[in-house]
Amino acid sequence: MGYQYLTVERKGDVFIITLRKPPENRLNIACCQELIRAYHSIREALGQDSEGAVVLTASRAKFFTTGLDLDEREGNMFASSDGFYPLLATILDFPFPTIVCITGHVMGGACLLTLAHDYRVMNSQRGFWQMPPVNAGLHHDGMGSLIRLKLAPQVARKVILEAHRYTGKEALEDGIVDVIASPDKMLEEAIKIAEQWKAKAKMGVYGLLRNELWDQAHSAYQAVSYVHSRQTSREPKVKL
Repeated sequence: MGYQYLTVERKGDVFIITLRKPPENRLNIACCQELIRAYHSIREALGQDSEGAVVLTASRAKFFTTGLDLDEREGNMFASSDGFYPLLATILDFPFPTIVCITGHVMGGACLLTLAHDYRVMNSQRGFWQMPPVNAGLHHDGMGSLIRLKLAPQVARKVILEAHRYTGKEALEDGIVDVIASPDKMLEEAIKIAEQWKAKAKMGVYGLLRNELWDQAHSAYQAVSYVHSRQTSREPKVKL
């Protein structure tokens, strides 16, 4: 089946998902559900106990994604429950190595999308990585789980309580990303990581072992996925 907001390309046993939702690749329900479908389709195509990896990137140099579609959330308080939270849970549960190629600006919830992946490659020349909920009055259940588990305590504080706006160089120094590269080399670096670690999925325990590391985050997002009996987030006081 085709996709409206992304494309999927196969290079051997490495798959490349490219976000194509201009102008800023904002994550609404439809886009998140397409990404979920893409990850599931790749898992099925690779099969059980096989080599493989997936790279998520974007078609635009200026923006990777500027986060959730807050206009959609104004009309549907369950938008994140039906799209964004299940997307994070899907990636955290994916049984193959995952790499994200951060082509440009990444803001808000999109920072969590990058942290859900195993490895991060960021543009060394342009683009900021910033999570500003403290500036916007925004919160959702489990928001701090990935940040707390994946980043050092001082860095986690800087990310979520200070809303620091990271350059690629700063993100590398603080351990948020694994590699920085020029725009023309980023995808190459991401594929290199995929090729390096894709064989680790062969024994069928890659996802299980990842869950040993990040289960609290996975469980937190499973717990708020497809929930309609209660509100799982606090709406922003301002839009940034």
